[in-house]
Amino acid sequence: MTSDGVFFLARKKTPKMPPGYRPEPGRGKQAAASMLSLRRAWIRFPGHIARRSYSGLGQRHWVPQVRPLRGGSVAPVQRLGLRFFSKVDVPTPELGGESITEGTIAEWNAKVGENVKKDQVIATIETDKVTVDVKAPQDGQLLEIKLQADETCEVGQVLAVLGPPGEGGAVAAPDPSPAAPAAEATPAPAATPAPAKPAPKPAAKAEVKTANQASTASPPSSQERGERREKMTRMRQAIARNLKESQNTLAMLTTFQEVDMSGLIKMRKEYKDIFQASHGAKLGFQSPFFLASAYALKQIPALNAYIDNSSNEIVYRDYINIGFAAATPKGLVTPVIKNLETKNLAEVESEFAKFANLAKQDKLTMDDITGNTFTITNGGVFGSMLGTPLIGSTSSAAALGLHATKDRPVVLPNGEIGVRPLMYLALTYDHRLVDGREAVTFLCMVRDQVEDPRRMLLEI
Repeated sequence: MTSDGVFFLARKKTPKMPPGYRPEPGRGKQAAASMLSLRRAWIRFPGHIARRSYSGLGQRHWVPQVRPLRGGSVAPVQRLGLRFFSKVDVPTPELGGESITEGTIAEWNAKVGENVKKDQVIATIETDKVTVDVKAPQDGQLLEIKLQADETCEVGQVLAVLGPPGEGGAVAAPDPSPAAPAAEATPAPAATPAPAKPAPKPAAKAEVKTANQASTASPPSSQERGERREKMTRMRQAIARNLKESQNTLAMLTTFQEVDMSGLIKMRKEYKDIFQASHGAKLGFQSPFFLASAYALKQIPALNAYIDNSSNEIVYRDYINIGFAAATPKGLVTPVIKNLETKNLAEVESEFAKFANLAKQDKLTMDDITGNTFTITNGGVFGSMLGTPLIGSTSSAAALGLHATKDRPVVLPNGEIGVRPLMYLALTYDHRLVDGREAVTFLCMVRDQVEDPRRMLLEI
């Protein structure tokens, strides 16, 4: 049986039957008899469509009709009579991972009574890390909404109910004055004029003076400054919770270094057009820091490890996944470029552009933002001169902060004073696991590779 109430059984070769053939007219007084007749027609004449239609004899039951198919395939037929379309529950979908079992209804994109199409987004759910779309499982009409916006839902919980298209319309608002039309149609009898009341006596002067004083004593409410409160989103709550847990667990310490961007700026200016034509991606300033960091992490594996507090063990990783902080309207997220130890500059640029675009559209999945072993944050795009990045997870040991590139006076190798574009780097690390010597060595390696990009090719 299809969703529009048509029973069918198709074969490649179909015997021809007379048009409008009725194998067994329904003689029962109930729908069960006609359904039995329909089943017999279906079995007796395979390859034909058995459909229900009104008998036209004044009987309150349905009789089957059999119509042959053309070419042995199921052809669409006009829906007649009742439709066997059961209501469909719309459950809460998977929220991106086994660890996330609940979320909050952010908004409903469809209203009760609206017809929706299959895979149409009818609601959005906000979790601690991502936003998940709720899609209609099939065409139909939204009959009921079980949970409203800002309510919590669990995976598998029913959110709404769909019915057949065009049925179960929206509930009309009750008329606040149902008797108003009748009252307008029937004119009210003329009321008997009431006797005139004596005019009230004028108020005493003392009372008028007191009222005037009270009115001038209260200042206008528009001059008062107030406050407003907004509920924290689930993502903002998760960010606050994770940062505080990391701050309470890790022994964070930050060290700094400066890097001359002249060599990288020169390389980009010379090869950016050729690079884009060859690889289809723009050559930026952040991807070289990804490659330089990946090289330094291979040399100093402690910065790519973390301490498992439950077992007091150090977990070293043989892979390098670098997450980068991306600002979205709903909060800060960290898309992850994985297996950087095997990627080249073009691959890093392509993935960086892809994830940055998904972050702006709020379409990152749970897999896109999990699994980082190291983090890079770039406050320089907002004009930051210097800052200390925070390690956002207890499963990481370090985070690198990039800042704005500014022309600053420096002492050149020949002893003269010159102007160079400099950027300050900041590395925050877990001092329980990483010593100062390793942190400073890491920053110097990154500086050397960025100042002379040929080192990235040579891996030195």
